[in-house]
Amino acid sequence: MKNQINDDSLLDKYDVALLSALQQDASATHQQLGELVHLSPSQVSRRITRLQASGIIRRTVALLDPARIGLGVRAISYVTLARHGEDEGAAFEQEIAAFPEVLECFAVTGESDYILQIVAASLSELSESVLRRLTRIKVVNNIRSNIVLQSIKSSTELPLGQVGR
Repeated sequence: MKNQINDDSLLDKYDVALLSALQQDASATHQQLGELVHLSPSQVSRRITRLQASGIIRRTVALLDPARIGLGVRAISYVTLARHGEDEGAAFEQEIAAFPEVLECFAVTGESDYILQIVAASLSELSESVLRRLTRIKVVNNIRSNIVLQSIKSSTELPLGQVGR
């Protein structure tokens, strides 16, 4: 069973191997990647271009260590809106997009409407700057936050074991 990436192309075992290698080290050269996945550098280049054009590879970034650059506080915040409608959700989403401290924002089901992952330099910065600004968003009814004490697992790598079979 293969997964479609667009109307005329499918992920094969080479694509999956290439994606896996790129998740490990996106700065590897096409030559290095080719050796790992048993393709020529030109084939690697063509496949990467196709995977980018299809949107499977969204972008290539450097992953920074937040604590080493002075952003040692991480919080998970649960946001509940006062009212539930398209306008309220859109208003919240537009405002939250302007918060650089919010790394991720998920619309969810359950007790909360949104879950945020936030980084800050200190607890006071989190409280004074980020959470206080969040409470000023008119559609926000309630915010509950948990401070992360220790990161047990943090990964950006997607599990590719079931892909391309």
